Amino acid sequence: MNNYLIHAQSICKSFQQLKVLDNADFTLSKGEFVAITGKSGVGKSTLLGILGGLDPEFQGKLLVNEIDITRTSSAELSKIRREFLGFIFQDFHLLPNLNAFDNVLLPAIFSGTDTQKVRDEASVILSKLNLRNDNTATKLLSRGERQRVATARALVNNPRVLLADEPTASLDEDSEENLFDLLDSLREERGFAIIAVLHSKNILSRADRVIELKRGVLNEKHS
Repeated sequence: MNNYLIHAQSICKSFQQLKVLDNADFTLSKGEFVAITGKSGVGKSTLLGILGGLDPEFQGKLLVNEIDITRTSSAELSKIRREFLGFIFQDFHLLPNLNAFDNVLLPAIFSGTDTQKVRDEASVILSKLNLRNDNTATKLLSRGERQRVATARALVNNPRVLLADEPTASLDEDSEENLFDLLDSLREERGFAIIAVLHSKNILSRADRVIELKRGVLNEKHS
């Protein structure tokens, strides 16, 4: 056993007659930053959903924290997602009328783990991401600020793996650099790994590995 945080073998996924993943293999090690690239519509978000345990409808083997999630119950899978994984969605999925702090707490509230420890961590992570902890509704924040709120929500439970789907989409170059400056600092401090679907060449240069999804197969790109 190689003690990978995530180890996917021969992953296959089809939509009707379209095969988007064709015996795809993937590994992620502790503290690693892996970027996933590929043309629009090739299945990058689908791959991220499978690796994060959000989409159980696939063929192949997937170990998350050395647990075969294809053999776990829905309750066990929810526990793995809650305690081991953090997600940043492309459209943020924030509640616009809630402030940043309350949005960050939502996963803990829904999972019944809304403790003082989690609330303290929410305040800490908001501060680290240079966000105001006040009553300003997130709908009044800039897109870059909302992206950081979504990032704080993903990190509040101290996950070992952060999965991000186009986290720099619609951000200007300065904002995307600022976001990954913060993520790099937090990754160094906390030791989590990142899998991110990306297009930005500036951010791709920061990754430990860049893997292209093409015709259902993952191929590592070498500089």
